[in-house]
Amino acid sequence: MRNVQIPYDLFVALVEYHLGYDDEYEDEIRQGLEQKLDALMRHELYAKYKTAPSVEEREQARQEYLDRRGVFPDFRW
Repeated sequence: MRNVQIPYDLFVALVEYHLGYDDEYEDEIRQGLEQKLDALMRHELYAKYKTAPSVEEREQARQEYLDRRGVFPDFRW
């Protein structure tokens, strides 16, 4: 099982939301978890780009990574 680190503020919002102390954190939690998921996906694509067995798979992972990072096609090599 892998561990995932999250910002302290997101952790506190999750705890308070799930323990029923405060329901105002729903949007903040959703945004924080989406950001974390995007970061995890970018990391997985970068790792695949560096370790893929074939050139085609590496290039596909590189293009997906650059798309997720928001790098314009004009700035790519």
